[in-house]
Amino acid sequence: MDFGILPEFDTPEQEVAPVVSISSLAAVDDRPARPAQSQYRPISAAVAIAPTVSVVIPVKNEARNLPAVLGSLPAWVNEVVLVDGRSVDNTVAVGRRCRPDIKILTQAGTGKGDALLAGFKACTCDIIVMIDGDGSTDGGELVRFVGALITGADYAKGSRFASGGGSDDITLGRRFGNRVLSGLVNLVFGTRYTDLCYGYNAFWSEHLPALNLDCRGFEIETLMNIRAAKVGLRVQEIPSHEWPRVHGESNLRIFFDGWRILKAIAAEVFGSGQRRPRSRPTGPVARACTGGSAERARDRDVSKESA
Repeated sequence: MDFGILPEFDTPEQEVAPVVSISSLAAVDDRPARPAQSQYRPISAAVAIAPTVSVVIPVKNEARNLPAVLGSLPAWVNEVVLVDGRSVDNTVAVGRRCRPDIKILTQAGTGKGDALLAGFKACTCDIIVMIDGDGSTDGGELVRFVGALITGADYAKGSRFASGGGSDDITLGRRFGNRVLSGLVNLVFGTRYTDLCYGYNAFWSEHLPALNLDCRGFEIETLMNIRAAKVGLRVQEIPSHEWPRVHGESNLRIFFDGWRILKAIAAEVFGSGQRRPRSRPTGPVARACTGGSAERARDRDVSKESA
């Protein structure tokens, strides 16, 4: 059947969408470039990180304890800084024997705070962790502290009294003093600290200037916790177990060092210490990180992946 010639219809010309190249789209992405896959290293069965980690250990006559301390550190630690308070035993030799790549400093002054300040200054990594050299702190817990930092915290604070923590070494008097001092700091600074005087802490090295540490004794741990709160850092408490000193006796003098801690708190309360910048948000200044920040994780070049 012949239907004849179909009539012609005018069809409007379709607009051609401009071609946008992939390179031009990439140019507007201002996110920092992710590190190469080979730069990541596993710190647990499910997490790999790119940031580097330094561990600072202040010591004085700890030759018998160092093998246990250094042996507990994970293999993924990049740098170990040992600050020796002019030991009269073979602490330095044992440190070199246990870890040939260890960085050893001789303390110029005296006191734990003085040693830690020297160690912090010598660190070259993204994350700084401080532990004790007497075997009371377990290097195996390092993953908890680093994990808290890479998921959004600025400062990871060890606690023997948080749920999951504990101590086999603390005396009744020290426990009572710690509780009183922690309560005072929490009341004045709006924090919720469960442990104020513990030597296992970690933080991003970029925050060291903000802490502005300037003390020389055992009170440095308390001062760090207060300053972290005052400058508005994101603080997360990490449950930690304190073990008994392996060998020797503690250098801590309960009443003398307790008095120094109390004076350090008073100095922060009455204004001679740092003040929190006014630009920081209001409310409690020490807050736990619950799940982390995608932006911070991106900025830190963190990758969670199967080992």
